[in-house]
Amino acid sequence: MTALTRLTLSQFRSHPRSVIETDGRPVALFGPNGAGKTNVLEAVSMLSPGRGLRRAAAEDMARRAAGIGWKVTAELSLPGNAHALATWSQGGSREVEIDGKPQPQVALARLLRVIWLTPAMDRLWTEGASERRRFLDRVTMSFLPAHAEATLAYEKAMRERNRLLKDQVRDARWYEALEAQMARAGALIAANRLSALGRLSAAQDGAETAFPRATLGLAEPDAPLPGGEPALREALAVGRARDMAAGRSLIGPHRTDLTALYAEKGVEARLCSTGEQKALLVSLVLANARALAADEGPPLLLLDEVAAHLDAARRAALHDEIAALGAQAWMTGTGPELFSTLGDRAMALRVSETDGISHLAPATL
Repeated sequence: MTALTRLTLSQFRSHPRSVIETDGRPVALFGPNGAGKTNVLEAVSMLSPGRGLRRAAAEDMARRAAGIGWKVTAELSLPGNAHALATWSQGGSREVEIDGKPQPQVALARLLRVIWLTPAMDRLWTEGASERRRFLDRVTMSFLPAHAEATLAYEKAMRERNRLLKDQVRDARWYEALEAQMARAGALIAANRLSALGRLSAAQDGAETAFPRATLGLAEPDAPLPGGEPALREALAVGRARDMAAGRSLIGPHRTDLTALYAEKGVEARLCSTGEQKALLVSLVLANARALAADEGPPLLLLDEVAAHLDAARRAALHDEIAALGAQAWMTGTGPELFSTLGDRAMALRVSETDGISHLAPATL
């Protein structure tokens, strides 16, 4: 079993102190909008590298009334093992401890895979490419935790190269080391993304599911570069004059876009109905979870208001797939009826709010 058996939120958004103890089953949180349900899911998302499911700055997660920072702790149960996790911020950068020892954020991904679906992601297929890249990189990181380090290395080198470009620096020696770093990390990023798409596709093939299959691909603004690292390094060198005119790097994996096709209908995701786009997203999240469960073990699933745009039949199918995966899903909704088909396969908590403070109470579905 991979599950959080205890979760504590301290001064985290609307939760001065909330403690949730579980037995490993999925967790359904229901209550009115603004009660603090999503805040619980956001706290769980902070047990993975990055800025969490809201992409908020660390200082914005603290209860403003307290002004003392925030902390999230958890007891993680793994097959044959257990770990104590903690992450917090007191106004500065986010800190992480695993079993009482300071660790970098990327160490969390080596212990626990966390994947999520939020209402903001419903616009994934109609927004800009940057959101789809971020989605793709989170999926990739769930399979390959070291992908996070590659993206950080690439972005750091690119920022420094862009600074040289904006300053109109023309000495090639200033660029060569940075372009070598970008090419090395960029080639790894591209290979990792292709590997992740392959695993998603394999997890969709042959799966009995009520959700549509998505055919995925990568689109490049320029012709794809054959040859990996050497080709990218050469392209960056050749493109310096063009990049200098633009003031930024115009080629590399930071320009890649994720494409999706509703396979059964042969329609691009961006042209599908709102309900079809939601179903495609759910399909990809479930495929991600199936692929992880087959190799690394079930991930934690964070499904915020997932019932939106899903009819009763698909809600029931989603609940059945979650149960079959053996994954601990943390789900939110406005009422218990949205989770009724889970029955005793999940534990339920009613979330309410009084004067800006969230309260949790055990409930039944």
